[in-house]
Amino acid sequence: MKKQAYNPYLPSWEYIPDGEPYVFGDRVYVYGSHDRFGGYGYCQNDYVCWSAPVDDLGDWRYEGVIYRRNADPMNQDGDMYLFAPDVTVGADGRYYLYYVLDQACVVSVAVCDTPAGTYEFYGYVHYEDGMRLGERESDEPQFDPGVLTEGEITYLYTGFCMPDDESRHGAMLTVLGKDMLTIKEEPRFVVPSKPYEKNTGYEGHAFFEASSIRRVGETYYFIYSSVLSHELCYATGESPYGPFTYGGTIVSNCDLFIDSYKPAERPMYYGGNNHGSIVQIRKDWYIFYHRHTNGQNFSRQGCIEKIRFDENGKIPQVMMTSCGANGGPLKGSGIYPAYIACSLYCLDEATMVGGPGEWMDCRFPKITQDQPDGVEGMGYIANMCSGATAGFKFFDCKNVTEIAVRTRGDANGCFVVRTAWDGAPLGVIPLGRNNEWKTYRAPIQIPDGIQALYFTFEGSGRMSFSEFELITGGSGVEK
Repeated sequence: MKKQAYNPYLPSWEYIPDGEPYVFGDRVYVYGSHDRFGGYGYCQNDYVCWSAPVDDLGDWRYEGVIYRRNADPMNQDGDMYLFAPDVTVGADGRYYLYYVLDQACVVSVAVCDTPAGTYEFYGYVHYEDGMRLGERESDEPQFDPGVLTEGEITYLYTGFCMPDDESRHGAMLTVLGKDMLTIKEEPRFVVPSKPYEKNTGYEGHAFFEASSIRRVGETYYFIYSSVLSHELCYATGESPYGPFTYGGTIVSNCDLFIDSYKPAERPMYYGGNNHGSIVQIRKDWYIFYHRHTNGQNFSRQGCIEKIRFDENGKIPQVMMTSCGANGGPLKGSGIYPAYIACSLYCLDEATMVGGPGEWMDCRFPKITQDQPDGVEGMGYIANMCSGATAGFKFFDCKNVTEIAVRTRGDANGCFVVRTAWDGAPLGVIPLGRNNEWKTYRAPIQIPDGIQALYFTFEGSGRMSFSEFELITGGSGVEK
């Protein structure tokens, strides 16, 4: 790695959820929705693309806007949002972008000669008689397309199924012909929704949304968001048609079910809907997913974790980390931004962000920013009241003797620093009330080795937290 790779992997001012990653040539490209910081709905901005060298996942490049909302003939006034897209390479070598507008029930397609150029509207997925998929009386509405092309056939997976809606039967597979638009085989259901989960193996993890499909060797992995919303699950089959067998949870954006460092049912972040997929980058495999920020549902950021396949092809669940695609822990020295926290919680447990009144509730800390949407700047953690904790994983520590934090706010108290969420305090950093960002320092003895760090505020008032520094051998520089 030429640079350290953090989570979120894009700049703190960028909000790209629903990530679909692909390697084209010597770069990995990520396609997703585009949230607006402080927005009032999902996916309010135009599609953009980011890419990185396959050998440096800490060096992401902005490729620009690849598709605008008003490029679709149904949305010339731009009133509808561009929901989660996916991309596939057709038999002609061109790149095809599949998406659904938020008030539509049909699948739109755009095309481009390059992975991250300007895509042009191409058409709508339709039956041979010209009727659009999703508009026939027997059709279920289309949503969250996931696509896979093999030879001259494209497999299109779609669906959106609220847990109590018996009119939605599950994830659908529709087979398209060489033109990428015309239906060759009509929709069939491949993964059940909650009303139809009984005796299927999907009990408790039935299909909700976020279809994605990948081939790994001779096995097809169908990745989706379950009715629990915060988790990305997978199912496997020997064919694009299935049958697909439930496999398990790959990642949860509140770290539920992880019991290696805390109780399995304890949330460690404010979760919400989830969407993403897996990709092989060089020899390693990763899961792309998203987290929620700003104390609400509509400002989501992409994250990455390394995954592995066991001898049976199963993917063990991975925890959320701050080091993501770094290839290992972060250096145990230097300055780190607080927005890379992978754990964030207070004394009152909450699994989901954005519940009734919650995002305005002063109890809950949140990752936010000062600048408007789309303007470069640094994120930070706001609204840390007494008992609020920000956790970071992992650092390779050696001879850390001092620690510094940068805070502001109408608060008095201290940071208590631990290497486990319920561990013994290793150091205390006194903090004061200050209107502008100010650095506070204190001695600390962090054991050598790979460590997590948890900062818990104890005191009165509300505090914001922008960065911390790990100082080795007493070599820190005053600020």
